[in-house]
Amino acid sequence: MTNTANDRPQEWYDARADHLAEFLTDERRRTLATALAERTRYMTLLAENTFHPHNASALMRHCDAFGVQELHTVETLCKFSPNASIVRGTDKWVDVRRHASTAEAIAALRAEGYRIVATTPHRESCTPETFDVACGPFALVFGTEHAGISDEAMAAADEYLRIPMCGLVESLNVSASAAILVYMLSQRVRSKVEGWRLPPLEAAALRLRWMRAAVRDAEGILARRFPEE
Repeated sequence: MTNTANDRPQEWYDARADHLAEFLTDERRRTLATALAERTRYMTLLAENTFHPHNASALMRHCDAFGVQELHTVETLCKFSPNASIVRGTDKWVDVRRHASTAEAIAALRAEGYRIVATTPHRESCTPETFDVACGPFALVFGTEHAGISDEAMAAADEYLRIPMCGLVESLNVSASAAILVYMLSQRVRSKVEGWRLPPLEAAALRLRWMRAAVRDAEGILARRFPEE
């Protein structure tokens, strides 16, 4: 899984984040600290050619709401373009990694230790209740709005995941499907998987990034406090 920290010691990040925290209210500091404590990269999302801004925005909001730090995209057919009025700033807190192709995305995720899990109603496979969250990190693949997951992604998937339905509709739209799966699986990860949280150094680096995003003129403040840099 990706580590956003570099070779700097944790104390370097903590000193700068602590200084920036002085420019936030107590409530804001608590909110960021609570969110950071729940962040994970154990599970992630891969969105293939999500063309509707509403759905792109919803995926970003789902990730932030349920503590998923990273969202991967493939944009070979259309650009992943969340609507700013819908995202409401969550793009500051969630990392988006864009890939040139489905093959590149899957290769990158596999290299980082992720299982590729295609979300599809067309395979008799796992459900949110039966999927083995403890077997290792996983990436949920969501397809384009009308065509669904590409044949390439389906063929490359290690596992398949479906949402059981008892009505006449065959499937839900990508936003609704993602909301259900990300919520249910993130809850199960937290209850069944050890080590789902970010490692301390990575969490410290992310905290500093968040502080920089939350504090006005953060770079100027840091330059005055740490002029040697």
